[in-house]
Amino acid sequence: MTVTRQGSAADKKDVSPQDLRETSRARPIRIKRWFIIVGLLLAVLVGALVGFNAFRAQKIKEFFANNKPPPVTISAAEAKSEVLPNLQRAVGSLAAVHQVNVTSDISGRITDILFTAGSRVTQGTPLVQLFDKPDQGDLANYKAQATVARLALERAKQLAARQVGPQVTVDQAQAAFDQANAGIAKTEAIISQKLVRAPFDGVLGVRQVEVGQFLTAGTQIVSLTDLSTLFANFTVTEKDSGRLSVGQAVRVSVDAYPGKKFDGKITTIEPQIATDTRNIRVQATINNPGDILKPGMFAEVTVVLPDKPAVITVPETAVEYTLYGDSVYLIKEHKGDDGKTSLTAEQTFVRTGDRINGRAVIEKGLKPGDRVAAVGQLKLQSGAAVEISKDPLPPIPEKPPLN
Repeated sequence: MTVTRQGSAADKKDVSPQDLRETSRARPIRIKRWFIIVGLLLAVLVGALVGFNAFRAQKIKEFFANNKPPPVTISAAEAKSEVLPNLQRAVGSLAAVHQVNVTSDISGRITDILFTAGSRVTQGTPLVQLFDKPDQGDLANYKAQATVARLALERAKQLAARQVGPQVTVDQAQAAFDQANAGIAKTEAIISQKLVRAPFDGVLGVRQVEVGQFLTAGTQIVSLTDLSTLFANFTVTEKDSGRLSVGQAVRVSVDAYPGKKFDGKITTIEPQIATDTRNIRVQATINNPGDILKPGMFAEVTVVLPDKPAVITVPETAVEYTLYGDSVYLIKEHKGDDGKTSLTAEQTFVRTGDRINGRAVIEKGLKPGDRVAAVGQLKLQSGAAVEISKDPLPPIPEKPPLN
């Protein structure tokens, strides 16, 4: 330990003041050198990080530029300029032109039922016989009285012609003869009332009476309906009433026979508009081939109006209806630098009009010849590449769903 201390002291004594000044000057130089080296290293590190990030971003950009998603397969349709049928649609119901509940004018006991429920009858066909024996007796009595009165009248006229009988006898005999004939006519009318007949040609309904039943005047016996022609009653708004006129053609469809149309024409337009609904009632007469339509059926009525000018239409499936507006995907062609043609779908907002027979009227946004995506647009985004399928478009349903 003592040796060490002495060595250290000797060393200190050997260091000159000049050496100390040189040492003090060299120390700041070394510190600056270290700061420069560290700064250079940091600059290189930061530059490397920035360069790596730029390189990575460039490579990612090149990757997505060179690896585009495959084209979406869609079915395309062409916007057409065509004259669509000008139609006015309404809902209504069917009613019989001739329909009645057959009743009796007078009361009586039923002695015979002369019809079969559901059968077809002609005008004047006997349906129900009421008890008429007393009336038949009265008829025979009046006929006998008429015979006697006729003979008395003939004798009185012969005597008066020979001027051996007074004229008053002729007048009395004439009055008796007329009274007997009046009795005959009245009794025959009563007897005819007790034989209920069909008032017109038609089809009978369900029987409502039985033999032996006492039938009160006005009680329904059976319904009778003429099904050869029917009324289609419907209403239109006040705004549309000016487009209708008597004689216009109509087509009627019912749920019972989907896809089948029944033709007719407007026969009556109510001269007054309802003040509570502002609707006007219209009645059309339609033919009923085969008597397949029944009164009371719900009917969809289409009035055929004069044609309008040509309009641009596309399949209804090509239009997307949203709260922000209606739009279609317009297919556009692009030619690349290599000369190849590619297709893209651009979302285009349009203004739509009526929809008829599966096609939508485009009032603004398209021109004839434009191609739009009709099937498969749910997979599309604006600007996406597309490929048109060769498969035909699906058929339009005969009765598309209601809006």
